[in-house]
Amino acid sequence: MPDRTLPSLPDTQAIQVDNLSVRIANSTEKLTEDAATLAIKYLQSLLTHQEIVSIILATGNSQLQFLNKIAANKNLDWSRIALFHLDEYLGIKAEHPGSFRYYLYHKVEQRVKPRIFNYLQGDAAQPLAECDRYSKLLQQQVIDLCLLGIGDNGHIAFNEPGLADFDDPKTVKLVRLEAKTRQQQVNGGYFSNLEAVPQYAYTLTIPTICAAKKIYCLAGGNHKAEVVKKTLENAIAPNFPATILRRQSHATLFCTVNPISDRS
Repeated sequence: MPDRTLPSLPDTQAIQVDNLSVRIANSTEKLTEDAATLAIKYLQSLLTHQEIVSIILATGNSQLQFLNKIAANKNLDWSRIALFHLDEYLGIKAEHPGSFRYYLYHKVEQRVKPRIFNYLQGDAAQPLAECDRYSKLLQQQVIDLCLLGIGDNGHIAFNEPGLADFDDPKTVKLVRLEAKTRQQQVNGGYFSNLEAVPQYAYTLTIPTICAAKKIYCLAGGNHKAEVVKKTLENAIAPNFPATILRRQSHATLFCTVNPISDRS
């Protein structure tokens, strides 16, 4: 009898949407494995010909498995890797469990002992001076890799719809967060209720993110289906900030939602 077994789907498919590379995994586990493997290979390559590598890290549940994977890698020389992060709440202490400093200290810095971790000081006494301090740190070196997620409203870092500026002259700025963004933090288990989430935050601006030599954006899981679709299909505009990724030939979007079947 003829073999009627259906061929198995590949672990990962790759497509191009405008200038953006899109890699579609068949599970969040495969997405994590794919993104981490490519990131580690890229970083190892850089470390063969430059003394220091600089990475901007993202936080949130979409990043957790990825951060675990790269932190567990024994072949990266973390003593030559300098770390930054994308955003932080205004007025929050580093010891607060909802602080991104807290998240990254416990999940990354304590484990890998990088050369340095340059944190945004959420509870700085002078917020505008903190924006200036962190901007100068970022401007002193090329960022080799920037990691991102996409918020439920399409934000990247905390560049919210209506506030995002694709030509922003600033490197770091303060923004007011949408209720939807704040609710997402409650849903993620980082705060007990909406009132507990700060209303303002520091964020790296979109030009700062896009200036990185390479961008990896992770948006895995069915709950990201709608934001992935909008990122790939909406007009490239600040009202859905993640669409700017389609202008970045050095960016890769990792997702588990197959947009091919939905695109005409």
